[in-house]
Amino acid sequence: MPQYPIENSGGAETADTANEPASRVSPPGGAGELAGRVATFPHLPGIYIYRDAEGSVLYVGKARDLRKRIGNYFRSGEAIDAKTRIMLSKATDLEYAVTASEKEALLLEASLIKKYRPRYNVVLRDDKNYLSIRIDPRDPFPRLDIVRRFQKDGALYFGPYTSARAARDTLKYLHQLFPLRLCKGKKLIARERPCLNFSMNQCLGACAGKVSREDYLKMVEEVTLFLEGKTDVLQKQLTRRMQEASEALNYELAAFYRDRLRNVATTIEKQHIVSDRFVDQDVLGICQEEDRTEVVALFVRQGVHSGQRGFDLKEAKGDRSELISAFIQQYYYQGGFIPDEVLVPVCLETETILSEWLSELKGRRVRVWAAKRGDRKHLLDMAEANAREGLTSRRHRQKRDAALLEALKNLLRLPHIPERIACVDISNIQGHHAVGAVVVFDHGRPDKNSYRRYRIRLKSEPDDPAMMAEVIGRLFENEQLFSSLDLLLLDGGKGQLNTIVRLMEQIAPPETIALASIAKERENDIGEKGKGLYEKIYLPGRKNPLFLHRHPDILHLLQRIRDEAHRFAVTTYQNVHKAALLSSALDSIAGIGPGRRQMLLQRFGSIEGIEEATVEELESAGLPHEVARNVLEALSEMESKAVLEEQEERRGPPESQP
Repeated sequence: MPQYPIENSGGAETADTANEPASRVSPPGGAGELAGRVATFPHLPGIYIYRDAEGSVLYVGKARDLRKRIGNYFRSGEAIDAKTRIMLSKATDLEYAVTASEKEALLLEASLIKKYRPRYNVVLRDDKNYLSIRIDPRDPFPRLDIVRRFQKDGALYFGPYTSARAARDTLKYLHQLFPLRLCKGKKLIARERPCLNFSMNQCLGACAGKVSREDYLKMVEEVTLFLEGKTDVLQKQLTRRMQEASEALNYELAAFYRDRLRNVATTIEKQHIVSDRFVDQDVLGICQEEDRTEVVALFVRQGVHSGQRGFDLKEAKGDRSELISAFIQQYYYQGGFIPDEVLVPVCLETETILSEWLSELKGRRVRVWAAKRGDRKHLLDMAEANAREGLTSRRHRQKRDAALLEALKNLLRLPHIPERIACVDISNIQGHHAVGAVVVFDHGRPDKNSYRRYRIRLKSEPDDPAMMAEVIGRLFENEQLFSSLDLLLLDGGKGQLNTIVRLMEQIAPPETIALASIAKERENDIGEKGKGLYEKIYLPGRKNPLFLHRHPDILHLLQRIRDEAHRFAVTTYQNVHKAALLSSALDSIAGIGPGRRQMLLQRFGSIEGIEEATVEELESAGLPHEVARNVLEALSEMESKAVLEEQEERRGPPESQP
């Protein structure tokens, strides 16, 4: 991205350094003073930035004509929405940067919104890239992969899949239908015997020479046709190959093609065809209410409805065209799959610019337009209906969550409604690789941007209360995050709670944050069936725990938060443990130095690839016979140790005694 000088009353800065509030002095006068400076702005394309008194970015916008666009904010009689009035009341500084064209202004605006995430812009909070299936036909023996990012690397990408499970289920089905190789790595490693997948008819056995490259690439062509939706061409190819194999008296191969032909036909029957235009389309629908906006993207691939995704724009204000334009700008700037058409519910002033920009990103023509009739209009109506339903469902869910949090406040006798709840958990095996994890739920929903993970520094032996105290002490240092919490939930019993209560008495005032702990413990005097395991809620200053079996909704909420903390802690521990194993797996083997370690990883791709190799293959890579044997024996021993530790982790700690 080129550097653009940003003009303001204090001189010029680059767009990458304009957010240093400590070195800025905002001019006084607010919106009135800013309006007086509009006459100095040029009649050129560019971007503009509103800042508050602290130098924080409030809003980033683009303009074909900077003076005309910014002047509209201050003209008396102009209809200005509530969001803009509030933003102007907080703005104390206004900057602009001239660009060479309106398209460059669009790109710079998208970059700055992604960087600063201004409060008054349309910001996609869920900015993860969705899963897609990738295959590179240029590889000698291509394989199917699941990826999150599209790159201009010549490979073919198919998707997106809004559900990770749907993507993996699709990949599993494709492997059953088209048994391409499953082994990892771009390069195919030759073997004397194929892997178990070959025996299960889930791989063609290319690594052992069981299939020629020509026949393998024929199957790559078939799977590509299938994913592109050209199933009629695929069916004709399979029928022809089945007939050729039958005429050559190769009945086993003919049966192979016959079964694939049947499976393809069955799959086609299950597909929901929504358009006879076999192109890739993203169809956008929008529904607005006073305090909420919902945008839905329907994904149509080769005429088949492959999924949809809803986006809650929360406090976003503005007319429909402005919001849709901002959504397109951010969604595709983040690296999403770019279709052949983007159908929008209203005409956009920026249609031409957006079409040119997306065409450049995709490498071929992309059209952004508002269809008025035909099946495209039907798709737009479907997207708008889904946006309306999504907004209604979201509102009902928010009301339910609000009532649940109110009931939790009353039941635990908290001073405030616990809108933001954090839960802390510890994961380790006998004190080794100990980690602490903090998850945060905002209004009953995970706020993954606020998740935190910590490596335990002060303890090397098992001591969960002390480890938890260390994590909370370090969490307390993050003042912004800690001060936003209403309830701190501990995954543990009374011992953990008492330890944290003593810690909080030392580091924070008593009213700073409410505390509670949740533990699954044995109880002998509750329930019709007598003794058993029950969830107990411990509170500071209360001798006996609470039992929430009569309040299942509240109990399920606390369990969900606790289980998410446990999942996050265990995942963090596994990553740390795996990293430690990988860093030492080869270094600790006699005869393996930095040179041989690098050579093995380059040749076999990973530790797993080395484990799957034979002694002969390691020797062919340049290792002496004795060193090759040492490598396989050491890696096998480490793998067994890792399995035992994972089994112990799944069993969990011994049950607490009442």
